[in-house]
Amino acid sequence: MEAEHGSIHYSKSGRTGKLDSTITIHASPEKIWAVLTDFDKYPQWNPFIKKIQGVICEGSRLTISLEPPGSFGMNIKPVLLMVNPCNELRWLGHFLFPGILDGEHVFEILDKGDGTCLFIQREYFSGFLLPLIEKMMMKSTGEGFFQMNEALRDRVEYSFH
Repeated sequence: MEAEHGSIHYSKSGRTGKLDSTITIHASPEKIWAVLTDFDKYPQWNPFIKKIQGVICEGSRLTISLEPPGSFGMNIKPVLLMVNPCNELRWLGHFLFPGILDGEHVFEILDKGDGTCLFIQREYFSGFLLPLIEKMMMKSTGEGFFQMNEALRDRVEYSFH
């Protein structure tokens, strides 16, 4: 039941951190995917990822504007690693250059077979800056994930009915 309303979990293994935020959405994977990949509409509903520009194609570079709650906004230019329609979207970004602070961002849509899906937003963090900014970043980024997941759920459940 925890995922019905949303949850956030952070774990660490060695020099890598993993942040997960999940929520149950009462919709098909296709409806969730349609909203998730309609980048032009992000400014209308997304409180965390304010803007995404680029082509949804593995290997392409995106330009993303993030605004974590209680933190500074930033622009990143990750490369799309995986595009699995209605299931997974994954990209890898670096702060300045690889090894300083790297983030592999994942959106997963898991069909529960009962008219609902579990939406998972996950980030794998690594790099030598991670121990210095970990607590602050996990708090603001975790809250950003949570807010985005709720906004995605609301957009999908109320826009398509």
